[in-house]
Amino acid sequence: MSFFKSIAVSLVVACAGLVPSAFAQTAKPPVSFDLSALDKSVNPCTDFYQFACGGWRANNPIPGDKSRWGRFNELDEYNLSLLHNILETAAKPGKHSALEQKVGNFYSACMDEKTVDALGVKPLQPEFDRIAKISDKAGVMQQIAHMQQEGMSALFGFGSSTDMHDSNQMIASLGQGGLTLPDRDYYIKDDPKSKETREKYVEHVQKMFELAGEKPEQAASDAKNVLALETRLAQAAMDRVAMRDPKNRDHRMTVADLDKLAPNFGFPAYFVATGAPKFNDLNVSTPDYFKTISAQFETVPIAEWKTYLRWKVLKSNAGLLSKPFVDENFRFSGQYMNGAKEIEVRWKRCTRMTDSNLGEALGPIYVEQTFGADGKERMLKLVEAVEAAMGKNIQQLDWMSDTTKQDALKKLKSIVNNIGYPDKWKDYSKVTITRNDLFNNVRAADRFESARNRNKIGKPTDKKEWGMTPPTVNAYYRGSMNDINFPAGILQPPFFSRTADDAVNFGGIGAVIGHELTHGFDDQGRKFDASGNLRDWWTASDGKEFEHRTDCIVDEYANFTAVKDDKGEVKLNGKLTLGENTADNGGVKIAYMALMDMLGASGTKQVEGFTPAQRFFIGYGQVWCQNVTDQYSRVAALTDPHSPGKYRVNGVVSNSVEFQKAFACKPGDPMVRENACHVW
Repeated sequence: MSFFKSIAVSLVVACAGLVPSAFAQTAKPPVSFDLSALDKSVNPCTDFYQFACGGWRANNPIPGDKSRWGRFNELDEYNLSLLHNILETAAKPGKHSALEQKVGNFYSACMDEKTVDALGVKPLQPEFDRIAKISDKAGVMQQIAHMQQEGMSALFGFGSSTDMHDSNQMIASLGQGGLTLPDRDYYIKDDPKSKETREKYVEHVQKMFELAGEKPEQAASDAKNVLALETRLAQAAMDRVAMRDPKNRDHRMTVADLDKLAPNFGFPAYFVATGAPKFNDLNVSTPDYFKTISAQFETVPIAEWKTYLRWKVLKSNAGLLSKPFVDENFRFSGQYMNGAKEIEVRWKRCTRMTDSNLGEALGPIYVEQTFGADGKERMLKLVEAVEAAMGKNIQQLDWMSDTTKQDALKKLKSIVNNIGYPDKWKDYSKVTITRNDLFNNVRAADRFESARNRNKIGKPTDKKEWGMTPPTVNAYYRGSMNDINFPAGILQPPFFSRTADDAVNFGGIGAVIGHELTHGFDDQGRKFDASGNLRDWWTASDGKEFEHRTDCIVDEYANFTAVKDDKGEVKLNGKLTLGENTADNGGVKIAYMALMDMLGASGTKQVEGFTPAQRFFIGYGQVWCQNVTDQYSRVAALTDPHSPGKYRVNGVVSNSVEFQKAFACKPGDPMVRENACHVW
């Protein structure tokens, strides 16, 4: 459960386009407290988001290559420029370390647009040839196993995951998948926008098939078949809200039981083909999906499965091909779906791709230049302060019994803090990367990561492994590990600054820390115990009281409008966003407590015309300054468990007695919610 939806995901595509090869000028980092970002014409008690961010939003329109532009993006662009300079240096001839040579080679191959364009679709021909030779359903499954080894998704996902009932052990895991559009609802809903999206999608699939060499008539037929097959997958899939409940994803069974549940897939042979270690038990997160698709797997003609597999190969690799493929991929995924006006320049995409594929080879170089051991020490002190405040808050709760409190405090004390970067880096020594073959470089990195994931099956859990690369502007909590993780990338302004006062730092990174800690006690996290095992440690009455309080959060955020335009109005999904909204509200509360505990009697001294309490909330609000396209807002409302920035601010402060006291808000003001929601 992360603090923010992955920037890399929202930016959509991969590596291609026209770009200069020269160094980019290093972007300036954002500032932590920006007076020019304020809109002082607005009463903070009327619309605090506009007060805190109105100036910033007016002066920061969305760049043409983005679908959203916010403070996260500002910092991401700064980190990107640092990484770019590292890669440009590593790509130049000269004496380099093994890691520098590897990332430099990868980046060089990506920047070699001339070679990529000359190859066209040729890199995919071996996959197309494999698919053409398929003659039965067993061959379809063998191809799926092969594609997954190569990092290409199709039909479902397979790999390793933490055993929900024994967090010290890794287990094989199988789950639904195989869709191309962002969510199952795009295939199922009958509103005008959903219908339009499906029409545009079919046009996109047809165009991509034509670029790959198919005649228009065949491409049109194949595109319709892809939509029909993916619609079947969507109809069988569990929805996002249901997937949020770990109990709904907990279905341990033997391979023999799985084979009885979904006999037409031939899973025993498939598992052998994946190269995974032998195992007898696995977790099947969505059994109904496999039961339903197994029946359809037998009735859908092989020719249609082969068309689907060709499409998944083509779509998975579109960003690695020549310019026509990249442009068409962007036209649909970046422009139509998310509202970006132009594709990112090549050096940015190649830098992101290097970080994505070789993140822990590039990471040590980045960390050495930007973070260091002293950064960890400063961050740990902040974490300890916020954890102490959370412990104090738990003890003060008037709705929780002492029995549950003791388990909650035990879980809090057991949370592991991972700061900046991993203690042990991945070993890429066996990954071969050359300077002139982008496609096979990506395949090599994908094979390495796929094999690494599969080979964890049946082994002890590595609880120090990271799920994000060091430059990432984000943070996350893992219930199965009971840990919080803060990459070095986020430990900079506007979240944290050495020169900022405590109020601003606690409003920024302090609220992030509080947010991730609270995830351990949101509607999902609370179902895992101190060891990371799925276990109900709550008394029945406390559980009911918790759900009553989270129902308040659901209802509050379900009334917020995500987007309203000529395509209609879309409200937030209060159930989908419940965990993040709970973490936002709880995180701000305990970060504020930590600040007040630190300041003591000096908590009223003004700086730049604002008290520490006011600066805390402004610091928090300015983290969420953003402008977003309507298209992106629509996608996010269906798929993103995070609320838009406006509601991450106004939704929180309207529930906060501390905010209302800081700005002297009165009952009846819009930022004073009559029936305020309080979980933690």
